[in-house]
Amino acid sequence: MAKTIVVKQIGSPIRRPAEQRATLVGLGLNKMNRTRELEDTPSVRGMVNKIPHLVKIIEERG
Repeated sequence: MAKTIVVKQIGSPIRRPAEQRATLVGLGLNKMNRTRELEDTPSVRGMVNKIPHLVKIIEERG
């Protein structure tokens, strides 16, 4: 089984640059307090690290 991380959106994309909003959409998030279970890959980690003020890793599985 592949390693996964659970990512939660903790910040609003309102009044943020378009690039940050696009990163949220790329992670499958768009509304406050939504969570997604994503594969733990370098690209996903990079996306999360680009917007640490908007998302939070709440769990690492696997």
